[in-house]
Amino acid sequence: MKNARQIIIRPIVTEKSTVLREESNQYSFRVVPGASKRHIAAAIEELFDVHVTDVRTMRMQGKKKRLGRNLGRKPSWKKAIVTLAAGDTVDFFEGV
Repeated sequence: MKNARQIIIRPIVTEKSTVLREESNQYSFRVVPGASKRHIAAAIEELFDVHVTDVRTMRMQGKKKRLGRNLGRKPSWKKAIVTLAAGDTVDFFEGV
């Protein structure tokens, strides 16, 4: 498909994702809407040099936003929750 840096847009850092990271070694990422689970797993393994055991994906509906009288919508996006093998960590999150 694309190279790894084009598939993974950015990590998602929220309270819920922090709890998932600490309790079950799962990391959340915003990914390109057309990416498959296999492409996401390969991109994470290539970028962070870890072993991915499971990938869950979901499509997030864009929120409605209002600016004065005008009603608009933010774009929809795709979220991936990646489970890593025991002992593997993503160093990107260590300072958070």
